[in-house]
Amino acid sequence: MEPVLVSLEAGVLRLTLNRPDTLNAFTVAMTQALAAAFTRAEAEAAVRCVLITGAGRGFCAGQDLTERDMNAKDIDLGGGLDTRYNPLVRRMRALEKPIVCAVNGVAAGAGANFALACDLVIAARSASFIQAFVKIGLVPDCGGSYFLPRLAGTQRAMALAMTGDRLTAEDAERWGVIWKCVDDANLKSEADKLALQLASGPTRSLGLIKKAIYASAGNTLSAQLDMERDLQREIGKGKDYREGVAAFLEKRKPQFSGQ
Repeated sequence: MEPVLVSLEAGVLRLTLNRPDTLNAFTVAMTQALAAAFTRAEAEAAVRCVLITGAGRGFCAGQDLTERDMNAKDIDLGGGLDTRYNPLVRRMRALEKPIVCAVNGVAAGAGANFALACDLVIAARSASFIQAFVKIGLVPDCGGSYFLPRLAGTQRAMALAMTGDRLTAEDAERWGVIWKCVDDANLKSEADKLALQLASGPTRSLGLIKKAIYASAGNTLSAQLDMERDLQREIGKGKDYREGVAAFLEKRKPQFSGQ
């Protein structure tokens, strides 16, 4: 069984984590398949949005611990982060196309932080996010110690990481950790609607919006103003800007090409 199901339709590259019997726990094969999918997303102009979800009743339970050799003399967990998880998170953040995540159940450990690495997160009302690392004597990885304080604030991030308590989808929405919490029955339709909207939008503009917002956390106001100027200069030379203005003046819906 393929660890990740991949399909492309109407500009949306849909990635479905596909190990439902293990709540889609990460394996080497799964992270390799995700890396290959993001290589495709980077290279193909036909891909204008990425949508990620999980098969079955869970989104992702984190690392599959059955792959770990606990009898090894020296256990180096940093190696897997260096070679698989960290490059994946960096590529997701650098991809100049929007990534939507539809969390359909529990997202725990690396699975929770993989979801938070996406640009827009929609979660089913029954979904939850768990920083499960502390329960097995570890620290958050996959960017969790970076994303959580920025999304939830230091106190909430500290509490979630230190207790491993479950964060409900409703609280995640209320705290600003995710974009939206929806009824379980509406998750697929809501996620598809958002992904299709983004896929038909001005792709270059969306990519530079993503770049600017993520850069703002480390920039001064002056540096951010300079960045906005440079990005605006770049995007103003594209076809979609001309189409957008023309559509506005002609009182019609724009037909963006992603250029």
